[in-house]
Amino acid sequence: MKSDEGTNTSSPEACGVDERGYYGEFGGQFVPELLFPNIEELSERYLSILGDPGFEREFQGFLADYVGRPTPLYFAERLSEDLGAQIYLKREDLNHTGAHKINNAIGQALLAKRLGKTRVIAETGAGQHGVATATACARLGLQCDVYMGELDIARQAPNVKRMKMLGANVIPATSGSRTLKDATNEAMRDWIAHPVDTHYIIGSVVGPHPFPDMVARFQSVISAELQQQLTEKIGRSSPDTIVACVGGGSNAIGIFYHYLSEKQVRLVGVEAAGEGLTSGKSAATTALGRKGVLHGSMTLFMQDEDGQVEEAHSVSAGLDYPGIGPQHAHLFETGRVRFASISDEEALRAAVQLSRREGIIPALETAHALAELAKMERSQGEVIVVNLSGRGDKDMETYMAHGLGESE
Repeated sequence: MKSDEGTNTSSPEACGVDERGYYGEFGGQFVPELLFPNIEELSERYLSILGDPGFEREFQGFLADYVGRPTPLYFAERLSEDLGAQIYLKREDLNHTGAHKINNAIGQALLAKRLGKTRVIAETGAGQHGVATATACARLGLQCDVYMGELDIARQAPNVKRMKMLGANVIPATSGSRTLKDATNEAMRDWIAHPVDTHYIIGSVVGPHPFPDMVARFQSVISAELQQQLTEKIGRSSPDTIVACVGGGSNAIGIFYHYLSEKQVRLVGVEAAGEGLTSGKSAATTALGRKGVLHGSMTLFMQDEDGQVEEAHSVSAGLDYPGIGPQHAHLFETGRVRFASISDEEALRAAVQLSRREGIIPALETAHALAELAKMERSQGEVIVVNLSGRGDKDMETYMAHGLGESE
């Protein structure tokens, strides 16, 4: 195993990563020797590529003309009446492909071209990152192979069809729990076997440095827009509270990014409790996890007494991951972000509430963040922003299976 030596990157104070790729005691580069040249190339070049004015112009051009940014900041009037606070939704569900994932996929695909790569691999759980990656690769002329757990392929069939329509090869991960963790393992093995022509587009703020920092930078467009939109709507750039769901954690970091140093803004990350914290079928990492190395970085993840990764469970495929990104682990440990957990049942109820009160069907992942609104302390004049990270099209079969399509 090669650790974090040899890197020379840096980033803004708000991001919090040091030159070795650590957020406090979490992060680093724990990768097989065969994979280290890929990681080293990224570490040495990503900041200069992202900082190049030509790259920034191209990236911002795609975000505006292809992705459809900026996404609206919507005042949820009827939901606000229900909950007794001023609830705003950052509408990432209105992006091209239906989620925040496209921000990072476009950015990394452009970076892959700058690195001279001709092939892209990715992992996906809910399928949104897979669709976003397949979309970016189709637009930029890159070969695309997406690893997806066999279980997730079955429960996210619409997104599998979309990936194939876009020309991607969807490869099932048949080991372990056959979900996101296992898809990530398979993608890592592929990258080791194809180090020269292939770039791995990790879909969340997980993995070895520089991925957590790089993905956070691409997703930070969310909070940058939010600052301007709030100024226009309420006369100040900061809300009182921001709530976002957390699996690996990219949508949450994206909306937290520019507020991390603003201590007056309450930040809440919401994990999946699954069938309950003591049920053995959960994905609430901060409640159940311990420190260790997972997928190339030191972070928090659920593990047994022998340090083996425990299987995660959530009704939402995108939160069905046993760990969190290293920056989230640091934010949890330092107390900057309060982490909560929401059960499958609570998330399903919240999805119905938003659908019938605001006419917006959320992704199951986002429904976890929405469910926390009813449980958290709040006041009438408080401005709360929820990152509506994805739309619910992909989850309709799950919603119907739970009887949510029936009139009440």
